[in-house]
Amino acid sequence: MNERQRFVSAITYQQPDRVPFTPGYGRKSTLEAWRKQGLPSEVEDYHGHVRQLLGIPPEDCARARVDPGVDFRMIPQYEEKVLEHRPSARAGVPGVLVVQDWKGNICEISDEFDVTYLRNAVDFVTRSWVRCPVETRKDWPEMARRYNLNDPARFPADFELRCRQLKQRDYVSGLIFSGPFWQLREWLGFEGLCLLLLDDPDFAMEMIAFWRQFVGRMLDRILQHYVPDFVCINEDMAYKAKPMISPEMARRFLLPSWRQWGEQCRAAGVPVYEVDSDGYVGSLIPVWIDAGFNLNSPMEVAAGNDLPAYSRQFGRSMAYRGGVDKRRMALGGQAIRDEIRRLQPAIAAGGYIPGCDHGIPHDVSWPCFVEYCRELAKATGWL
Repeated sequence: MNERQRFVSAITYQQPDRVPFTPGYGRKSTLEAWRKQGLPSEVEDYHGHVRQLLGIPPEDCARARVDPGVDFRMIPQYEEKVLEHRPSARAGVPGVLVVQDWKGNICEISDEFDVTYLRNAVDFVTRSWVRCPVETRKDWPEMARRYNLNDPARFPADFELRCRQLKQRDYVSGLIFSGPFWQLREWLGFEGLCLLLLDDPDFAMEMIAFWRQFVGRMLDRILQHYVPDFVCINEDMAYKAKPMISPEMARRFLLPSWRQWGEQCRAAGVPVYEVDSDGYVGSLIPVWIDAGFNLNSPMEVAAGNDLPAYSRQFGRSMAYRGGVDKRRMALGGQAIRDEIRRLQPAIAAGGYIPGCDHGIPHDVSWPCFVEYCRELAKATGWL
């Protein structure tokens, strides 16, 4: 099997030759630590390097990877800039930057970082929000105009050529974009969104309908030319012990969007419809199954998610990826062996691609990462 066949087979409860080997990814601080602990400085592809160290064959993709290049984000984006720098009065203590990010948020971050850290998941950055771009109805038209479906930058000029090339792929290719909860949280902020759902649900529904229609029209255009292997909805909506809104509110406000997009994906032949949310998701999984999702990630263990129990409870209605406790990875040795053993029933049941339950933090040393990869490779049939 090639990478693409193996992924789809594993998620859809078929019989892959091996379970995909996807240990997870480190952030900038993680890679900096690893280079001091044994990862050669010249190595950029550390997954490939680990495969070589363990004697695992390299990725079996003969074709160059092509990205469809579509953009669901706002166009134009806001200017990224520093508005204020407040140095610390104490030596060795970081100061504070007040910045505007590309989404229009005004927030405070440590001056250990810069505003570009808020564009992508470069590292683990804590921020405090000062102002969000949509705080009243008067702010909404300015935001809505940034989602013009016909903006020339929304699709690359060679989109159809890329799609023809993608039809011949032997690697996994998919679409990732924000769900309604995630997207409105970016516009209003978390507190602003939760209050709006209670105080002005009609306005919340108006923005959710706008996002549902925008994404739906994007999918219509894309799926005419390109059928991805997965469509992933980013929808972080849970704390450590509970979801951020109740399952009943999720059904009321979010289910129609999830369901519509899922129907579009299934009609086009997309085999995997994924929802990604940190935190405790046990009470949300039944809602997601009703919405048509068949894959959930990343299954954070520290939030109380018990993946083997979910596997037994929901059967083949849901598949999973992630689920390996990064805290056990940091301990290494018997701790990581016990962790992989804990997940073995779910691996054996199928519908599960194990990997780190979030980004790999810097307290996971390079030797522990290699050890974890060895145990993971054994459990997934690569060693």
